[in-house]
Amino acid sequence: MSERLTSDRARALRIPLFAGADASLKLDRLGGLTNRNYRIDWRGKSYVLRIPGEGTSEYIDRKAEAQNARIASDADVNAPLAFFDPTDGAMVTGFIEGGITMNGERFKQRGRPARAAVALHRMHEFKQPFASRFELFAQIDAYLDLLRKKGATIPDGYDAVQKEAEKVRAALNANPAPLVPSHCDPLAENFLDTGDRMWVVDWEYAGNNDPMWDLGDVSVEAGFDESQDAEMMEAYFGGRPPADQYGRMVMYKAMCDLLWTLWGVIQHANQNPVDDFWAYATNRFGRCQRLMGDPDFSRHLDAVKHGR
Repeated sequence: MSERLTSDRARALRIPLFAGADASLKLDRLGGLTNRNYRIDWRGKSYVLRIPGEGTSEYIDRKAEAQNARIASDADVNAPLAFFDPTDGAMVTGFIEGGITMNGERFKQRGRPARAAVALHRMHEFKQPFASRFELFAQIDAYLDLLRKKGATIPDGYDAVQKEAEKVRAALNANPAPLVPSHCDPLAENFLDTGDRMWVVDWEYAGNNDPMWDLGDVSVEAGFDESQDAEMMEAYFGGRPPADQYGRMVMYKAMCDLLWTLWGVIQHANQNPVDDFWAYATNRFGRCQRLMGDPDFSRHLDAVKHGR
């Protein structure tokens, strides 16, 4: 038995929900990039235990996450929240029976982009705001500051792309969107599909945000093509989406890659062993450059700027 698993089991045993359990409590490892997730079957029910990864407290507000995860659970979008300790980020949710974890390939099945849009729309329409606000460009600045402090290397050409991103910032600010409770990190793997509906989990980065961020981000993460983008947007808007809203979604496709480039470099600097995060960062940066260089990008930028 690994030392880490022993430590994680010990943490589980301190959770009141598992009172009465002992060292025989079984933890079945699930997926996760930065955190460790386990399925636990206890007294006839199944749960998921999340243990935060090392170094994540540098850039995640666990108190805000605790409140946001509860609100998302109340909205019936997140898996039911059973326990959250904001001091260390340990969390327990209900296990979604029959839920298939999405990835890029699974998301290509017709109906899934639409079900994801319906889940996100349900969250966006929920009346209780989140505890925090997701501010894209402030977050980029914060990541850059953290990387400077670490003395980390940033992909070549980053500064030039960030200057171009200021045009996006100006267009978005010209017609600011009402902020709504948003997931803000909709990786494909954060969606669980039962065939009837989608659940959305992992609310670490959640905050009040432009709703089109979530749609642009999930499009990038799931590798949607134009037809899947159309299915998603039409399901969200209940018909053909306004040109400026479609344009905002495209703007955020580029900006989320720019942001998560820096996040990947942070994971690389923290020596996160789960993946090759330098390759992750440079791949995302290359995709951002290609999208911003596409001739249609300026058309979408113009639609956003003029709000039509």
